[in-house]
Amino acid sequence: MEYTKLGRTGLFVSKICLGTANFGRGESSGFGDWGVVPEKEAYKIMDFALENGINFFDTANVYGGLGHRGLSEEILGRWFQTGGNRRERVVLGTKVGRIFEQSILDGPNNVEGFSLYKIRRHIEASLKRLQTDKVELLQMHILDKTVDWDEIWEAFEGVVRSGKADYIGSSNHPSWEIVRAQYEAKRRGFMGFVNEQHLYNPLVRQPEYELLPMAREMGVGITLFSPLFRGLLGIDTENLNKRPMTAEAAAQFEARKPQLEAYSKLCREIGEEEANVTLAWELAHPEITSVIVAPCTIDDLKSMLRAVEIRLDDEIMARIHEIFPMGADASPYGGGRRVKK
Repeated sequence: MEYTKLGRTGLFVSKICLGTANFGRGESSGFGDWGVVPEKEAYKIMDFALENGINFFDTANVYGGLGHRGLSEEILGRWFQTGGNRRERVVLGTKVGRIFEQSILDGPNNVEGFSLYKIRRHIEASLKRLQTDKVELLQMHILDKTVDWDEIWEAFEGVVRSGKADYIGSSNHPSWEIVRAQYEAKRRGFMGFVNEQHLYNPLVRQPEYELLPMAREMGVGITLFSPLFRGLLGIDTENLNKRPMTAEAAAQFEARKPQLEAYSKLCREIGEEEANVTLAWELAHPEITSVIVAPCTIDDLKSMLRAVEIRLDDEIMARIHEIFPMGADASPYGGGRRVKK
């Protein structure tokens, strides 16, 4: 495993981050198939990750599958309690900002977005589920343009000063809003964001316009969610039965079949699996701190470890850019989740 610093901090994290959105009841949720890895299998995956040098774990207070929000954190918490210094060996990140389908925690405040009230209550609830007294990274899951940064920073400063989180990060934020947030944090004498979690891959290259240059200039780390774009960028087009696709992925595949066939052919030429070439392409960008993978099995994760060893030369990078040129955003989120005014 290789390690790098999280943004401008002195904290070293693995270049592969273990995503836990798949950890749940072992059932399909009907949307992206989140929460399909049962608890015992999740334990095995996390143990394998630690044994192979992955020290960076990502979760969120709403992960676990539709109808089971928070279950991913609960599974992590129970795994930590199995001993072996598991908690001490993990750089743990969770998120706040989304809603629970049926929650009595907030009453009328159970809405998308942020408030000092919500942030403080939700971090307390996350720590209880995680069975820990702090997280290393607490992230804004979405952008909320309806709340002033003074209120947001007041809440997060309190979380950091009380020792319940070391660092604060963002997710799904545009570069201009991160710059604004950093200005407001500096005005208050606070560190601000150290990391942005974002969607960026060969099919979604728009972050190259502003987000990556901003991160490089301001020392903000970038971690990538869905680095294989719901599995599309890991498909062997000559062996489509090798890995089942969700209905959503199948529709995306048909829309981009010529590109994906050309990409699969290139990967065969260089003798590497499609998924690993994709992750290597992403990690070749110095602004990228880590790629968040969400394996369903140990074999899935084991095969991805190769990605950190691959070095793509200029010719291969150029050919990938020819296959996936800058253009229309393929993101299903339309540029990121946010609460609108």
